[in-house]
Amino acid sequence: MRQVDDTPRRTALRQAGSEALAAGSDWARDRHLGLDAATDLIEGFPVPAIGRLSHQARMLVLGSRHLSRTAELFSAGSTVVPVVAQAHCPVVVVGNPEHTTQDTPYLVVGIDGSESSKAALALAFEEADLRGAALRAIAVWQPPVFLLHDEEVALQAQRRMLSEATAGWSQKYPDVVLSHEVPIGHPVEELAEAAEHALAVVVGRRGRGGYSGMRLGSVVHGLLHRAFCPVITVPAA
Repeated sequence: MRQVDDTPRRTALRQAGSEALAAGSDWARDRHLGLDAATDLIEGFPVPAIGRLSHQARMLVLGSRHLSRTAELFSAGSTVVPVVAQAHCPVVVVGNPEHTTQDTPYLVVGIDGSESSKAALALAFEEADLRGAALRAIAVWQPPVFLLHDEEVALQAQRRMLSEATAGWSQKYPDVVLSHEVPIGHPVEELAEAAEHALAVVVGRRGRGGYSGMRLGSVVHGLLHRAFCPVITVPAA
């Protein structure tokens, strides 16, 4: 059986990759004078290659084409969901340019009492402090089908959880203006609406799933499709 020489194709792909990296680093340096931008062209499948980098990286940043769930499963170029599901460090997914129309720029962080949301809160405070932004800590209460207790009792418990989760952080970051919010509704819709004009929305991520990202979590998965601002996902420490 005759073997096909794919050397010209590989050479062309490497050339295209090198040109894209050079253009990207020039773009970044033009906008951030003094930035030390290094580039590296890695061969292999994108998801496992980027996943390996997450072991040493402080943060990964990915662009998103806002693929539908079906497209994610069947597109050969889909990297966002599997990388977010498997990464060992925080991942920023940028689908639209960072923007804010508020007089005081702000970030949104989703809190549910989990270890991953505590890690998200720590990163959110750090980012808000670096950017001179306010921070809106939000714990969404989604009414169950059958409510065993009074609604106000459930809301009070949610407010108490949010207060306990954020206790002490304002002392560490005194310049960050913190607000607490406990809206009623679906977590994805409420967080996306709160973050409509935010610099970013920060949420925790539980576990590591396979390629399909089925273990990614419905809130994280939903925000990747629904949010208009960058979505920062943070694994449990």
